Amino acid sequence: MSQNIYDDPQFFAGYATLDRSVKGLEGAPEWPSLQAMLPPVTGLRVVDLGCGYGWFCRWALQQGASQIIGFDISRRMLTQAREMTRGDEIDYRCADLQTLTLPANSCDLVYSSLALHYLPDIAPLFTALQQALVPGGILVFSAEHPIYTAPLQQGWQVNEQGQKSWPVSHYQQEGERVSNWFAEGVIKQHRKLSSWVNALIAAGFVLEQLDEWGPSAEQIAQQPALDEEKERPMIFYCARVNRADPSPGDGRAGKHYAFRLAPRLAITSLYQSKLFFLLRARVPVPSSWRST
Repeated sequence: MSQNIYDDPQFFAGYATLDRSVKGLEGAPEWPSLQAMLPPVTGLRVVDLGCGYGWFCRWALQQGASQIIGFDISRRMLTQAREMTRGDEIDYRCADLQTLTLPANSCDLVYSSLALHYLPDIAPLFTALQQALVPGGILVFSAEHPIYTAPLQQGWQVNEQGQKSWPVSHYQQEGERVSNWFAEGVIKQHRKLSSWVNALIAAGFVLEQLDEWGPSAEQIAQQPALDEEKERPMIFYCARVNRADPSPGDGRAGKHYAFRLAPRLAITSLYQSKLFFLLRARVPVPSSWRST
């Protein structure tokens, strides 16, 4: 079972002060790059894993998603999300992502922001998502970068000249990392980059491109505190396409999904060190299925 630190009153109060909690997606400096990896959301069935306050769910609703389900292990988060959401178009559900199951072919887009590094074992979730996504469906997620999570005690080292550096130690030793972020005893999981990639491949996804990103000069000018993020990646993002092949006899294939099987590549890293991957189906979409 994943740790539910977000229901800790001290942690919840501290998390509420972050820009991403106050300003939503616009308060997350990595959002523009993550958004660029998303397909057009209109008409899609969307699942948000670790939905928190529901910022992405509400964005997806504004973009015209036909169905939106937000999962989170924290009841405090879900209560906040419901209070901030008008209407009942978004279905917020309490669930542990470690044991999450979804009906087969039940969603078109799965999104997750900075949640998956809390899971002790990522493989079951990737397998479940591969089965839940329709042929050509997309998984886009961000997680803390392995360079950021590797040290047993996370923190900058500063030399006599005042220059900061991030120690990369214990990288090969995967497993729990405990920190005191807003509250004591916050448990996250360190995985090597190869472990993330191999888990996706084993689940049936195909990696197309990996790229890492840092804050732009404009972002640093607006938020000088981001300048240190140039020194090490903190977050990684992955965009992947379900490997299953659309069936010509399936009314949901063809035009509706052809655009999502086109090549797309992107990966980025920022704020907490992030990394992005893009996967797509191996078999090209027949020209007769594509939009004209």
